[in-house]
Amino acid sequence: MVTKQDKPYYLQEDDQEGEALVLPAEEDDPSIPKDESKKDKKEREKREKEAGVRRVKVGKIELDPKIDYTNFTSDGPGLDSKAVLDEMGMINIWVDLKKPLPDLPKDYARAVKEYAVDRRKGVKCPPLNIVIFIVGSRGDVQPYLSLALHLITSHSHRVRIATHPDFKDFVLDGRNYLKDKKGTNGEKLEDKLEYFDVGGNPKELMAYMVKNPGLLPGMASLTNGDISSKRKMTAEMLEGFHKSTYTPDSVSGRPFAADAIISNPPVFGHIHIAEALGLPLHMTFTMPWSPTTAFNHPLVRVEQSNAEKGLTNFLSFALAEMLTWQGLGDVINSFRSKTLYLEPLSMSSGPSVVDRLKVPWTYCWSEGLIEKPKDWKNHIDISGFYFLEGDTDFQPEQDLKEFLDAGDPPVYIGFGSVVVEDATAMTNTIFEAVKAAKVRALVSAGWGGLGGCDVPKNVFILKGNIPHDWLFSEGRVSAVCHHGGAGTTAIGLRNGLPTIVVPFFGDQAFWGQMINKAGAGPPPIPQKTLTAENLAKAIEFATSPHAKAAAKGMADKIKSESGEVKGVDSFHKHLPLLNMRCDVDPEQIASWWSDKLCLRLSGSVAALMVEKGKLDWKELEIHRAKEYDSKRRVVDPISGGATAILGTITGYYAGIAQIFYNPPKGIINTTTAIPKGMVNIIDNIYEGMENIPQMIGSERVRERGKVDDFESGVREGAKGVFYGYWDGITGLVREPVEGAKKEGFVGAIKGMGRSYVNVTARPAAGIVGAISLPIRGLTKAFQNKFAAPREIVLEQPRRLLSIESLESLSEGDRDRLMKEFEELTGPEKVKERRESLKKRAKRVMEGDETALDEDGDDVEDEKGEVDVEVESMNTGEVGMKVNTPETSGGEDKEKKLSEMEEAERRGYERALREIQKREGKSD
Repeated sequence: MVTKQDKPYYLQEDDQEGEALVLPAEEDDPSIPKDESKKDKKEREKREKEAGVRRVKVGKIELDPKIDYTNFTSDGPGLDSKAVLDEMGMINIWVDLKKPLPDLPKDYARAVKEYAVDRRKGVKCPPLNIVIFIVGSRGDVQPYLSLALHLITSHSHRVRIATHPDFKDFVLDGRNYLKDKKGTNGEKLEDKLEYFDVGGNPKELMAYMVKNPGLLPGMASLTNGDISSKRKMTAEMLEGFHKSTYTPDSVSGRPFAADAIISNPPVFGHIHIAEALGLPLHMTFTMPWSPTTAFNHPLVRVEQSNAEKGLTNFLSFALAEMLTWQGLGDVINSFRSKTLYLEPLSMSSGPSVVDRLKVPWTYCWSEGLIEKPKDWKNHIDISGFYFLEGDTDFQPEQDLKEFLDAGDPPVYIGFGSVVVEDATAMTNTIFEAVKAAKVRALVSAGWGGLGGCDVPKNVFILKGNIPHDWLFSEGRVSAVCHHGGAGTTAIGLRNGLPTIVVPFFGDQAFWGQMINKAGAGPPPIPQKTLTAENLAKAIEFATSPHAKAAAKGMADKIKSESGEVKGVDSFHKHLPLLNMRCDVDPEQIASWWSDKLCLRLSGSVAALMVEKGKLDWKELEIHRAKEYDSKRRVVDPISGGATAILGTITGYYAGIAQIFYNPPKGIINTTTAIPKGMVNIIDNIYEGMENIPQMIGSERVRERGKVDDFESGVREGAKGVFYGYWDGITGLVREPVEGAKKEGFVGAIKGMGRSYVNVTARPAAGIVGAISLPIRGLTKAFQNKFAAPREIVLEQPRRLLSIESLESLSEGDRDRLMKEFEELTGPEKVKERRESLKKRAKRVMEGDETALDEDGDDVEDEKGEVDVEVESMNTGEVGMKVNTPETSGGEDKEKKLSEMEEAERRGYERALREIQKREGKSD
C-alpha cells in the first residue's frame, strides 16, 4: 500500500493546487543550472519562498512496486468507487453511493462558449501550418491522411502528419493525389503534405496492446518488462510530437512552425504541447472519448453500480481517465516539467484535462451508427466516416482474380495490423469455421502471419496490401470478419457488408456492439474466446438476409454523408480566428505580436517592416493564439467535467446537490483565446477575487481594490477580513428579506440558505484573502520573471518562414501593407489600442468574460443563453459573474435573466420534492 507521503505528486489529491506555483524538485528542474553556486541557490530559494513556490517530486518513469497500476480506488463519505483492469484489457468498475442520488438532469450540460470564434457566414480561414498527431496502426493513420488531403485541397493549408516511422511511405504516397493540383493562389499543392517521424514501433505497440488492450499495463506486463518498454516508447513519442511542431521538413529542409494541432487521444501529449506553445488544439477520434450519460466508456465494463444509469455512464469516463492517469501520469509530468517547462499536474488536475478545458472535438463516424448524445454540446461534432480515395488503377494478381471468379462471393477474414500470438492456432480455427459454415473465404495474412499450413480449396490466402475499397466493393465479398478497427469497419459498412467483429483491444469491441445493435452483424467475439463453432455461427448470421438488409440501410446513410467536408468545417469553426488574423492583413495568419505597437503581425508583414527599418526582430514576440490553464482550480463540478463530478460526490455527498437542484446558470466557458498584450497586462493586474456569495446569488458583494504589490495585498486582505464578518452577520437578516421580495416564499427559503452559507463563507473568504492576496502579486511576478518562454522553439522557424513569405510579395502588395501599417501605428492609434486592452483586461479580472470577445460586445451562444463565468480563484472561493441588464444592457438580456432564474427556481423545487420523497413526506 502506498501512503500519501510515498505517493509521487501526480497521484496526490492536491488541496493546495492553484494557490501557488508548483515546480519539480530541484534535481528534476532543467531550468536550474547544474553548476549553480551556493549564493545563487540561496537567492533563488528566497525568491521562491516569497512567491509561495512548492517543489514536488514528479515521480520516476519506472515501475514502482508500491503502486498497483491496474487498480484505482476512490473512497469518501459520498461514494466508494473502484476501477480494475482485467486480463482482457477492459476496465471493470464498481460504483457504491452512500446515499441515493437522482440521475443527472437531462439539461445538466450547457452550451459551450468559444472565444474569438468567427461566426460570420462565408468567412474563409487563411492558410495554416497544421500538424496532425496520430498514435496507432495504419487504420488510425488512414482516415486522417484523407482529412489532411481535404484540408490542403480546400484551403491550401500546409499539413504535417506526425506518426510512427512505419507509415512514412504511406503518408508521402498521399502526394500522388495532390499531383498537378493548384491552391487558392495558384501554388502547387504537392509539397504541402509532409511526414514527421515521432518514433515508436507500431508492431511493438500493437503486440503490447493485444496483451494490454486498454493502453494500460495488464497483469502480465507488470512482471515481464513490457511496461518498461511501453513507458520508454511513450516518453520517446512525446518528445517526437513536440519536435514535430517546429522541426524543418526532413525531405525538403523547409522550415516548419505549427499554427494549430489536430490530435487523437492516445497521443497523451496533445494538450500539454498546445498549452506550452499557445496553439489551438482540436481533438478527433474514431471512438467516444467525451463523457456522456448516453453510454459508458467503450473500454469500461460496469460490474456493479447503485447509481442511476446515466450517472453511472458519466462516471465510467472519469474512472477510465483516473486509471489511465495513474498508469501514465508520471511520464506526462516528466515531459511537462523537463521539456515543456510547465508545472506538473496532480490527480486533481491531470485526468480529464481535455474535458475540463472544453477542447473542441470531431468524431469521425456516421450518425447512422451512433447518434450524437444530447449532452455533447456545441464544441463536439460528428462528421461521418473519413474514406481515403483508393487506387483506381489497382489490378489484382491473376490467382486472386481466378478465385473470385470461381464461385459465390467469399467471406473476407483478416485482422490487419494486429499481431496474433499463435498464428497457426488462429489459422486452424478459421479454416474449421469456414468448413462448418460451408462458405468460401479470403483470409488476409496481415501482421499476424495467418496461413502457413495446408490451405483448403475453398480458401485463398491474401498476402500484401489489397485495397479494401476495391476488395469490398462491387459484390466481390459477401461479408467481412475483422478485428473491429474503425477504418475497416467504416469501409465494410459503406459497401453494405454484414460485419463480424473479433476484438483484440481498444475500441474494437465497442464497434462490434454498435454493429450488432444495428442488426448488421452478430455480437462481437473476443479473440481469446474465439472457437471454430462460434465463428461458424457468426458467419451464418452475417450471410443471412436480415443482416444483409440492415447493412444495406447503413450503407445508404453513410454514402449520403460527406465526412471529410464536415471534418474540415468542424476544424475551422472552432478555431479562434478573431485572435489569429493579422491586424494589418486580415487575410493572413498572425505569427508575431508587437507589444510596443499592440499589433498582431503576419510573417510577411513582420519581415517587411524589419526590412524597412520600422521594426526589429528583437522587438517581436511569438503570437500565442490560444491560452490553456491546465492548473485552473475547479469548484463547479459541471464545468469541471466527469472527474470533478466524481470527486464532488466522493468527497462530500451534500456538495453534489447543486448538480440536481441548482445546475450552473447560463453556459460553460472554454479556454480563452486572448491577445498576447492582454495576457501581459492581466499578469500584472489583480482586481480581486469573486467569491462564494456571488456563486449562490447574493447581490451585495464588495469588490476588492487593486492588488499590484505586497503592501496593497496586505491592505485589501485586512479590509476583506473586516467586511467579511460585517457582511456575514448582517446578511442573516438581509438575505431572507431580499429573497422574499424577489421570489416570495421560495425566495425567502433560498435567502435563508444563502445567509447561513455567508455567515461562514464571508469571514472565511476574508481570512483566506488576507493570507493569499499579499502573495498573489509576488507569485505572478515570479512566474513572469523566472518562467521559461515555452514558445521560444517556434521563434527561429517562424522568422525563416516570414522571410520566405516576404519574397513572394509583389511591389503592389508591399506598398499596400506599408500604407496599412503606417495608418495603424500612429501614436494616437497605438495609445487607443493599449487603453482598450487595459480596459478589457480589467473587465476580465472583474469576471466579465465578454471582455475576451474581440469586439468587446457580448456574444450570445447559439441558443441565446445568458453568459455566465464560473471561476475558481482560490480555495473555498468561487466567483460567478452574471451579465444582468445593468451590466450587459438590453431588454432581451433582462428576459434571458428572468428565464434563467425561473429555471433555477424549478430546479430548486424539483430537489425539494426529491428530498421529501426520500423522507416519506410526499404523497
